[in-house]
Amino acid sequence: QVQLVESGGGLVQAGGSLRLSCAASGRANGRYAMGWFRQASGKERKFVAAISWSGRTTSYTDSLKGRFTISRDNAKNTVYLQMNSLKPEDTAVYYCTADAEYVGPIDYEYDYWGQGTQVTVSS
Repeated sequence: QVQLVESGGGLVQAGGSLRLSCAASGRANGRYAMGWFRQASGKERKFVAAISWSGRTTSYTDSLKGRFTISRDNAKNTVYLQMNSLKPEDTAVYYCTADAEYVGPIDYEYDYWGQGTQVTVSS
């Protein structure tokens, strides 16, 4: 089992930035691809970004390219999501995910999920 714990969410004004972190523990020494999804209130969960274990492969939902950046530090078993120029429509619960191989937008391909961290962007 792999446990994922997100942090870094909070309230920010439009135009601001936040960096989310996701720390993996348990069998975290495995080579897991990791990703981020988000779910706004009353809406379905949507893909944000994902990164391979090596960091050489990344995937983003098109609408977020240029504002959001995913990265990882394998020495710390941690993946990050840097979010810039935040907009009110970015308000959502952000979930961290992990999978042995998959790097992409399909949520059921991921084996492990965190509990989520709330991001609220005020206008």
